Amino acid sequence: MSATAPPTPPETAAPPAATGQAAGALRVLSVIPPMTQLNTPYPSTAYLTGFLRARGVDAVQEDLALKLVLRLLSPAGLDDIRARAEALPRKQRTPLVQGFIEHFGRYRYTVGPTIAFLQGRDPTIAHRIASRAFLPEGPRFDSVDAYVDPDDPEGGDPLAWAFGALGLADRARHLATLYLNELADILRDAVDARFEFVRYAESLSMSQPTFEPLAAALAAPPTLVDAYLKDLTLEALSHHSPQVVLVSTPFPGSVYGAFRIAQAIKAAHPEIVTVLGGGFVNTELRELAEPRVFDHFDYVTLDDGERPLLALLEHLQGRRGRSRLVRTFVRDADTGAVRYIHLAEPDVPFAEVGTPTWDGLPLDGYLSVLDMLNPMHRLWSDGRWNKLTVAHGCYWKKCTFCDVSLDYIGRYDGAAASLLVDRIEAIIAETGQTGFHFVDEAAPPKALRALAEELLRRGVAISWWGNIRFEKSFSPELCQLLADSGCIAVSGGLEVASDRLLQLMKKGVSVEQVARVTQAFTEAGVLVHAYLMYGFPTQTVHDTVDALEYVRQLFEAGCIQSGFFHRFACTVHSPVGMNPEEFGVTLVPLPEITFAKNDVGFIDPTGVDHDRLGRALNKALYNYMHGIGLDTDVRTWFEDKVPRPRVAKHFIARALRA
Repeated sequence: MSATAPPTPPETAAPPAATGQAAGALRVLSVIPPMTQLNTPYPSTAYLTGFLRARGVDAVQEDLALKLVLRLLSPAGLDDIRARAEALPRKQRTPLVQGFIEHFGRYRYTVGPTIAFLQGRDPTIAHRIASRAFLPEGPRFDSVDAYVDPDDPEGGDPLAWAFGALGLADRARHLATLYLNELADILRDAVDARFEFVRYAESLSMSQPTFEPLAAALAAPPTLVDAYLKDLTLEALSHHSPQVVLVSTPFPGSVYGAFRIAQAIKAAHPEIVTVLGGGFVNTELRELAEPRVFDHFDYVTLDDGERPLLALLEHLQGRRGRSRLVRTFVRDADTGAVRYIHLAEPDVPFAEVGTPTWDGLPLDGYLSVLDMLNPMHRLWSDGRWNKLTVAHGCYWKKCTFCDVSLDYIGRYDGAAASLLVDRIEAIIAETGQTGFHFVDEAAPPKALRALAEELLRRGVAISWWGNIRFEKSFSPELCQLLADSGCIAVSGGLEVASDRLLQLMKKGVSVEQVARVTQAFTEAGVLVHAYLMYGFPTQTVHDTVDALEYVRQLFEAGCIQSGFFHRFACTVHSPVGMNPEEFGVTLVPLPEITFAKNDVGFIDPTGVDHDRLGRALNKALYNYMHGIGLDTDVRTWFEDKVPRPRVAKHFIARALRA
């Protein structure tokens, strides 16, 4: 049954799994399922726990994603991995797995110190890691020897170009990260073919029209990873004794783990109420009609969790009937059909959601990894950042490639700068750490100005970074103010560097404007990362060549220091997906949907092979970030013959002088 026109279900006096709890308080456990990030906790449970505690709810939290990784990557974990590897017939062992078995002693000897180093608990081991004589090195390390200093191609130290003569800790962190990634490869080859540190089993859920692939995986014999996750789940239940467990699934790569957690809970403690929510649910399960989901979860909630959770907790305590739930899917006990219940109630204002808390999360256990040499991507993975939101939603909410129809973008709601700095000070007092990542879709310039002024007025010293729009409000004066308040980096969408396509995207910026804003940030000492896109509807080969020329000039002028090209994906919640005819494309018909719905294919009459072009774009960009090829004709990066760029050779330089 579609969520678009749900019937009103009958009242239920005794909600499922709530027997004995109607008159008493409920303990709520929020968990982070595998996999999210290794370097910092995903903030959803911190927000929910802080909010619930502020409302008098007994709320606790666990990061089962981190605990799973730390248990796997331990001497005892490696023992279990070796046992699984040795149980494989020799013909089924990959060369990597065979090498792991043959050199197991060295892997076991090094895993503990390496994890401790990445956690910041044993910095002196960096000398041994950086020596290249400590860690076992497999295929992942081939990339290290591929680094070539363009000024010294015959140089003997490939990492010197990437990290400098004094970058001992960075060298070691990069090598230790390669080692972790290699252990993940071994896990994938020997234990669980779906294993990834981030995109774990995401193919089972991402835009999957039916529940069948996920159901089959959940019914299969558990892998070592599954067994570990079950043990960790039961340990968390034993420690906290919750009556309600909230499982937050931000990405497709956390869905399989979420269902395995719920499966373990229902098998051992069927009386515990399980609730599924998070970014994946909000984006992909809006038309959920699959009853089997409710074999694992009693409730599935949409959009911001605060109001639905308050309604649900009141329901579980017998203080409101089921028909008065908010944005919640349930399975009807009589018919077995999925029903969507939504009593329209105002969402909790952003100013009243409270301060997130990291109490209960092992802040000293996260791993600072250094995977890619992209400076902005390093901020994502290296260091533990307190994640905070300046405002709810996007103040612009017009970009045609974005899911602007969804609540997390479309409903904009801000808070006073004084309140934001109160939250910042409370978080610093709790965590002892002053690094903040503002996770807004696009932080509003007015709010950032007020925040910066309040930070400086109070003398609160922090380091912060976040996402913005490269709009003209970011004057040189404002950029300097933000830098003075602690801003170290900004990222923003240049997308397809073409004024025609920027207008079609309704970005509200031009290439010239982006150049001036990024220069202002750079001159203030702020790292600038550009989100770039290719494959947007009606984008031609010539458009792509022109876009790369703009990007080359921006790097050449020193306006941006980092960037990444993303392939455009059409989603059903974006203006392109909702009104494809306005963009000259035809959507590929979707099958009947009972589970996940998000990405949708489209037919572009230009017929451009964007994947082939994408390889050239990312190769060029990687070199530009290292100062290579900035004086080379952009056409040389492409495999095929492409037209000469139509962009004036000094377009950006002239824009900066204007």
